[in-house]
Amino acid sequence: MKALTLAATTLIAASAAAADTPILTVYAGDYFTSEWGPGPIIEKEFEAICDCDLVFSTGDLLPRLLLEGKRIEADVVMGLTSDVTAKARATGLLAPHGQDNSALTLPIEWSDETFLPFNYGHTAFMYDTTRMETPPASFDDLINLPDDVRIVIQDPRTSISGLALALWVEAIYGDQAQETWAKLAPKILTVTKDWSSSYGMFTEGEADMVLSYTTSPAYHMFAEEDFTKKAALFSDGHYFMTETVAKVSSTDVPELADTFLTYVMSEAFQKMIPAANWSLPSALAQDQWPEGWSELPLPEKVLFYDETEAVALRDKAVEAWRVGLSQ
Repeated sequence: MKALTLAATTLIAASAAAADTPILTVYAGDYFTSEWGPGPIIEKEFEAICDCDLVFSTGDLLPRLLLEGKRIEADVVMGLTSDVTAKARATGLLAPHGQDNSALTLPIEWSDETFLPFNYGHTAFMYDTTRMETPPASFDDLINLPDDVRIVIQDPRTSISGLALALWVEAIYGDQAQETWAKLAPKILTVTKDWSSSYGMFTEGEADMVLSYTTSPAYHMFAEEDFTKKAALFSDGHYFMTETVAKVSSTDVPELADTFLTYVMSEAFQKMIPAANWSLPSALAQDQWPEGWSELPLPEKVLFYDETEAVALRDKAVEAWRVGLSQ
């Protein structure tokens, strides 16, 4: 009987302790909690300093915010890109991040007080040196590749990288974007719903090139010791993307949310994010990047639309893509 009483008391005490542990709920993209995503590392590192329970809830972020509205259960939203922040801002669900933007080391100016960048990269076309000796050095070169070159891209209506590509073409070609897509169409093997489907086709040898990021070679270099997968760098520039983190205004643990945002800007987080998310840190000088990362070839010219420009051009860019590829 005494043993049962002791066990019951221990269980009650443990339950009470768990009830007293604050929970930080973070909405994030699906990839966050995959085996190659940054979620598990972030959770482990943050819980070691916060005395809390960090819970990731994953899904398609922007549609989720629009659907839930004031019923949102998140304290923090992590993973919205700079191309979609305008719609997220318009929900009125997000609060100022309270961090120092001057600590950012992005290749562009960033003064946003709501969305805090935690990493960045540039769209690029990956190729395999064993299958392509001379990669295109510009978008025109890509268009003029032989028609038997097989390229896989993502749908801009369902993929953030696909949308970035549509805006990239818009940034370079403007009113000639539709014509550009029509010229590129014979080389497009297929259009996939998401990045992972495309990239899998590339790594399996089904495609010669795939739309990805300038940081994608890092995974093959550092995780696989494979130096045959490279990003073709274009003289006319590469479209810049950053992923952001934002605080939810209705959070019932505002101090904990602030602590998380501070952690995102910390040296520990920034040094972790390259290999955890295969992207570039947003608040870390290049000479502090993990070993080998500063040797990664990056574009000299960066193309970028702020959220206002991205919203204004999105429909036009996507329509040019749709009509151009259907011709």
